[in-house]
Amino acid sequence: MEKRTLIIIIVVGALLLVSTGLFALNGISITHTAEPAQKNTVMITDMMGRTLEIPRSVNGVLATAPPTTISVYMLAPDKLMGVNIAPSATNGSIYMPKKYQDLPNVGGWTLMTPNGNFESFIAMKPDLVFDAEWGVGNFSAQLVDRQQKFGVIPVVGVLNAYTISNYDPCIQFMGNILGETEQATLLQEFYHRVLSNVTVRIAAMPENERVRVYYASGTNGLQTALKGSQHAELIELAGGVNVADFELAPGAAFTQVSMEQVTTWNPDVIIVGDPGFYKSISNDPLWKPIDAVKNHRVYLVPQSPYKWFDGPPGLNQIIGIPWTAKVFYPDKFSDMDLPALTKEFYSKFYHYDLTDDELKTLLNP
Repeated sequence: MEKRTLIIIIVVGALLLVSTGLFALNGISITHTAEPAQKNTVMITDMMGRTLEIPRSVNGVLATAPPTTISVYMLAPDKLMGVNIAPSATNGSIYMPKKYQDLPNVGGWTLMTPNGNFESFIAMKPDLVFDAEWGVGNFSAQLVDRQQKFGVIPVVGVLNAYTISNYDPCIQFMGNILGETEQATLLQEFYHRVLSNVTVRIAAMPENERVRVYYASGTNGLQTALKGSQHAELIELAGGVNVADFELAPGAAFTQVSMEQVTTWNPDVIIVGDPGFYKSISNDPLWKPIDAVKNHRVYLVPQSPYKWFDGPPGLNQIIGIPWTAKVFYPDKFSDMDLPALTKEFYSKFYHYDLTDDELKTLLNP
């Protein structure tokens, strides 16, 4: 009995030695290490080449500018904690689910959203903050400064968030960070389809057949975005010629022009951003002599929930690619089913299924 007890004690003792990590076998000491718990963070490289540690599971994010905020919404709406600018209503309607309409407006750090507050962002405890390169200033220095101000919250640098001819890198990168690679692929497929449909046809068009376009921004139509500006990129992408072809002041997004200048340009087409100005332009004696007005080629940009042409630039402009092309060249794009594309876009990008009446209102604001 005592012998059996001794054997049991020896076996149990050996097991305890193994479990605590030390056991001698033929004079060799073996160390046993338990499997470590899975880390809750991962290392990533952002689009500026910076190495960052972020949560393995990203569940709530904010962004400092509208293009990245809208990208988050389109890729992973339930992970977006706030917006920089509120969605706009057309005829009282905002074509996105109500729970996303009600997200808090947290502001940001752009000319469109100059009221960002670091303390407010930090108080919301996002897993990370996306910071977009906006084409103004030194983005590397901006990221360093914002990372210092956001403290332990990772600040992830994003490029191409407003470059309509090259949205792929932004969509793919943000989709990976948000864990939404399938949704990113879905958005990319639609984007490639409408982009190639337009650019292939436009590439074959002679320069002398292209329409001359004025983008009328502001409440009186006398602000505009110049050729080469991110705010007017759709004009050239869709085969138009931006009549405002002169140098923009450093750091400015738009420039003020005179009525005399617009009259001298005498554009074939006018794209209007402001609904109030759109209502008045046809009866305004100052605008009536212009060819675009005389020939009823003045078009109001669809507005809701975010504009299709600009204000802000971002993935919301993707549906503006076929719309702008069809506005410029209705005959060349007569086979393009814009209503069907619009319904598809709103379902995939805005997570909203348009009714036929809503579609009609949206396309005929």
